[in-house]
Amino acid sequence: MHNFDFHNPTRVLFGQGQIATLSTLVPEGARVLMLYGGGSIRTNGVYDEVMAALAGHTLLEFGGIEPNPTYETLMRAIELVRAERIDFLLAVGGGSVIDGTKFIAAGSLLEEDPWTAIFEQRAASVQSALPFGAVLTLPATGSEMNSASVVTRKATQEKRAFASRHVFPRFAVLDPTKTYTLPARQVGNGVVDAFIHVMEQYLTHPVDAKVQDRFAEGLLLTLIEDGPKALSEPENYDVRANLMWTATLALNGLIGVGVPQDWSTHMIGHELTALYNLDHAQTLAVVLPAMLRVRREVKRAKLLQYAARVWNLLEGDEDARIDAAIERTEAFFNSVGVPTRLSGYGLGKEHVEPVLAALEAHRLVKLGEDRGVTLEVSRKVLELAV
Repeated sequence: MHNFDFHNPTRVLFGQGQIATLSTLVPEGARVLMLYGGGSIRTNGVYDEVMAALAGHTLLEFGGIEPNPTYETLMRAIELVRAERIDFLLAVGGGSVIDGTKFIAAGSLLEEDPWTAIFEQRAASVQSALPFGAVLTLPATGSEMNSASVVTRKATQEKRAFASRHVFPRFAVLDPTKTYTLPARQVGNGVVDAFIHVMEQYLTHPVDAKVQDRFAEGLLLTLIEDGPKALSEPENYDVRANLMWTATLALNGLIGVGVPQDWSTHMIGHELTALYNLDHAQTLAVVLPAMLRVRREVKRAKLLQYAARVWNLLEGDEDARIDAAIERTEAFFNSVGVPTRLSGYGLGKEHVEPVLAALEAHRLVKLGEDRGVTLEVSRKVLELAV
């Protein structure tokens, strides 16, 4: 097991009715800006519950944060934060709203251009951030309990990520009942997103990290068991609760400590989203199976472990077990409504070259746990995924 430094200060309040605790979680006297997305919180009851809980606070609103939050929109929020002397942020929504809030929290305190300081300088200038909390409405990204964020810049078709310990949420409120009315597409995307977050940290090469491996495998098995149930039984509290907590644990840092991590699927996926506006999870479902096929020898030991422990493939030829595990992974993604080929989204071989050009432009030419995902490897993956 590798050395590690684990830190996660986010307080989690989980369960039905927990939104009411906002009255004590948000500092008394704070000037609060509530950030949200397209307005679904007004129809599912979340907006009213938040407003009731914060009735005694000074509260302003900023809506319209996109499913892939854009720099252009977030900069308008930063202008509002500065003009209104906001000193506490509240993200109400899914991972995109929370990601956007992290950028706002850091960018609001920077004197220089936030895009340059945060992305071009790899967040080196981020020495502080506005405090913020989150009310989660869509389990998927784990952003409610980590320090990472992804932002898209429409003008240049870039999707960039950053991480800073200064942008951990102070708290996260997770009420599974608030996910009952999610569209099936968002539920399926969330399942796939969480699954591949685990895979990026788990399916690399062994370092005898038994706790992390067993923890990761338990999360994968839970997603396989409850992911389809979330679609067929949308108001099953136990299913929704397990799904919500699994998505949080998939990327709160715990299963990634002391182990090699991949993230090549995510980096390629970000370029697909930026160029062709695919959902984040859709890009991951396209790239991961092809990545596993192309990189099967590098990942052989972990693929065999994954085949045995997650899919119960214990007998027969090693290569056949690996093939079957990848096929079952693909079938699982499809079972929750997320296609695993570019053709499933109307894209073909002619769409591969722009992705490779973007990877090169963003210096993403040595990806993966061993830096072995070169542009040529990325080409093979994308062409296989057509």
